[in-house]
Amino acid sequence: MSLGNNLFHARKKSGLSQEAVAEKLGVSRQTISKWETDETFPDICQSKKLSVLYGLSLDELIDFDMDVKKLEQVVKNTPEKVSQKVDWSKLWAEKYPILTSYKQEISIAEYALPLKEMLEKLSADYGYNDLDAFLVLKDILAGLWSTK
Repeated sequence: MSLGNNLFHARKKSGLSQEAVAEKLGVSRQTISKWETDETFPDICQSKKLSVLYGLSLDELIDFDMDVKKLEQVVKNTPEKVSQKVDWSKLWAEKYPILTSYKQEISIAEYALPLKEMLEKLSADYGYNDLDAFLVLKDILAGLWSTK
């Protein structure tokens, strides 16, 4: 998406008109329109004001993706009772089929024991409960994977 498109969607998500944004920033409505159509671009100071107005970081504003924002809101607003009913492995397996097939291919016990020890160490060293220790370990693994 273009910056202008990002600005448009962020403004719409905020429920503001071009006129309202223009008034808050001290610019004309036409200026907002030009930014949203990529005819011109806001300077860094105006960009920062837009990010504050829309409740986004500057990075989020530049990379604004309406679909991602909608998904984030759904996850954030899902009550814990409902979340506990979701079979997350099955749901993710629809996108990543390996989650249903790996159990027939690898020795789970070979990997489970060292991982269990890591979880126990996180709990003992930092006082994390089981879920928090799991989430920290998951995040560490995700970080290793993303640096490949």
